[in-house]
Amino acid sequence: MDPFDAGAGGILRQPKAVWATAGASVVAFMGIGLVDPILPSIAQGLDATASQVSLLFTSYFLITAIAMLVTGFVSSRIGGKKTLLLGLALVVVFAGLAGTSGSVGELVGFRAGWGLGNALFVSTALAVIVGAAAGGSAAAILLYESALGLGMACGPLLGALLGNASWRYPFFGTAFLMAVGFLCVTAFLKEQPKPARKTSLLDPIKALGHGGLASAAISSFFYNYTFFTVLAFTPFVLDMTPYKSGAVFFAWGVLLAVFSVLAAPRLQERFGSLKVLGGSLVLLAIDVLVLGYGDHTTAIVCTILSGAFIGVNNTVYTELALGVSDAPRPVASAGYNFVRWFAAAAAPFFAPKIEEWTNIHVPFVVAAVTAVLGALVVVVRRKALTHEAEELEPRHAVEDSVAVFAN
Repeated sequence: MDPFDAGAGGILRQPKAVWATAGASVVAFMGIGLVDPILPSIAQGLDATASQVSLLFTSYFLITAIAMLVTGFVSSRIGGKKTLLLGLALVVVFAGLAGTSGSVGELVGFRAGWGLGNALFVSTALAVIVGAAAGGSAAAILLYESALGLGMACGPLLGALLGNASWRYPFFGTAFLMAVGFLCVTAFLKEQPKPARKTSLLDPIKALGHGGLASAAISSFFYNYTFFTVLAFTPFVLDMTPYKSGAVFFAWGVLLAVFSVLAAPRLQERFGSLKVLGGSLVLLAIDVLVLGYGDHTTAIVCTILSGAFIGVNNTVYTELALGVSDAPRPVASAGYNFVRWFAAAAAPFFAPKIEEWTNIHVPFVVAAVTAVLGALVVVVRRKALTHEAEELEPRHAVEDSVAVFAN
């Protein structure tokens, strides 16, 4: 069955609860790239350096990483709907406070609170969508992946449109949209049944004792360092107006969405997950290396092109993390995300620091090296990952993306 079919069970024929949750998910993912085009404006407005402003990503993802150990613990006790609403409420409060910040320190702190709310919401949203959707998991997952891609693409665009007037407006805009999402989820989503077994805080850590899951997490750690060097450091290299920077990252997000939802599953069916992942990581390494040493036009093209490789990688890593171990999917997802989001916190901090210590090219050299290291982990640990790769061959890959906070 075509999941885009408008008939019963297709992606376009979903209950209001699913659309409400998916709509809020779009805004949640918008929050990741929202600050991209306004990073230079924030630095100017708060008289801060690039490395200080990049802490907006570091605080956000550091809290997100730690929160991965908490989200399952919370949702298995209070239920999916209440966890979603708690996350949405935290984002509304802290995104609104971020817009009132008088110093970069305040902004970084509020962004950390935003990260906690986003972690609670996004880690629960996919499970809720799958549980409430009509037509099985494939259509629900495709809807979620589409929301992810749309949010990643539109975040920089919204940041540019609102941020051109003031760097504060994108934060207020996000708070407003998430408040609308809060009302929609409250009105349309019924309480989801609680899991039969409550998740402990240590379950995700224990799950990492599985060699395959640990290998996927470590490889993804290196990859995410590359990913977030592009996302958090490139705006300073491009040094463009919010409108132009927003347009670049909108195109980047469109490629990410297209290659994540449409291209990656087809490539996996033809070549296998591990070959696709290894090849995509090497191509991403070449891309960021050229980005770092090319002229301004080349940097723009390579930034946009990186979205294609990042989209493929996100899909394959998601499926490897879910299928390689025998741990329950939410637990495996939490352990995997706990590891990889530390890289998302590290890259925005270290990239501008490395530039200060050396020159503007070296952060991209480091990012290229980490992408290659991610590929090497896949090659060296291929036996531990082979079971999942083989199982993905005969079926549409998107059907295994049921419980990961994909990025």
